[in-house]
Amino acid sequence: MADDKKTGASLKKFGRGANECQMCGRKQGLVRRHNIMLCRQCFRDNAAKIGFKKMN
Repeated sequence: MADDKKTGASLKKFGRGANECQMCGRKQGLVRRHNIMLCRQCFRDNAAKIGFKKMN
């Protein structure tokens, strides 16, 4: 999303900036466990819809 204007040569292929949130495009605070690929803010907003629930 955020890299729409970049060319193929300037896209990051590895490292922390290579992945982005699937909803908002943010690169920081990404939850990659279980291939979720959402930032922590989007994950918190949508966790109940995905099937996660708070334990306590």
